Amino acid sequence: MRTTLVTALLSALSLTSASATSGSPQSQQQTTFTLWIPSSPALPNPNALPPSTHATLSSLQQTYTAPLSAANAFAFRNVTPGSYLADVHCGTHAFAPLRVDVFAGKAGGGEKKEAWTGLLVRAWETYRGNDWDNKGAEAPRSGGEYGRFPVRVLGPKEYYIERGSFSIFGILKNPMILMGLVSMVLFLGVPKLIDNMDPEMRAEFEEQQKNNPMNSLMGGGQQAGANPMGNFDMAAFLAGQGSKSEGESSSGGGKKGGKR
Repeated sequence: MRTTLVTALLSALSLTSASATSGSPQSQQQTTFTLWIPSSPALPNPNALPPSTHATLSSLQQTYTAPLSAANAFAFRNVTPGSYLADVHCGTHAFAPLRVDVFAGKAGGGEKKEAWTGLLVRAWETYRGNDWDNKGAEAPRSGGEYGRFPVRVLGPKEYYIERGSFSIFGILKNPMILMGLVSMVLFLGVPKLIDNMDPEMRAEFEEQQKNNPMNSLMGGGQQAGANPMGNFDMAAFLAGQGSKSEGESSSGGGKKGGKR
């Protein structure tokens, strides 16, 4: 009799726990959403994508894979809550990755107990190497209960680099070549420009060049107010000898002293 009562109690407890589990949110912690490829200038006809195109939804715990359907979409089913990175793998085109967050939606607040209403899905554009908390533009959602998020096409993939060809314009774009050409034009054009100048203007130009203080620095002729250190002989000074002018004055003084 006691065995029968214990068995009945155990069966009642198992049925109660099973009913509680079936009605709890944990049994509904899965959702379905879709990524679809719209037509764009980079991909006018999505139907031209190869059949091997597929999408992955990956996180640290698990990974989902969805093939390309006839409607140019990727359906992810039985997705549990979490934060995922959605990538579209295609051999001909590149797609922008998406950050997809699946989380439980809550209703109510304050002192009332929050009621579980289901799983919500939101997506944002991102790129590899970006901080995970730095979200980009949010992808628009459509499709009602089962969300549909568009995937942006970046453009066709290029596996080959076009061989460079010889171009005279490419050579002229080099900064060193441009500087050389400008210097050559100045070197050859300025003298001809001076020869074709008006005589009075030319005489005025030559007078200005004579009074230019840069002539003394560039090795020009002796002028009034020139640097007195221009005739300084550094080698003779280091050898213990005076300058030429001092030597000549000393030799002249010696002759005068001899005569005296």
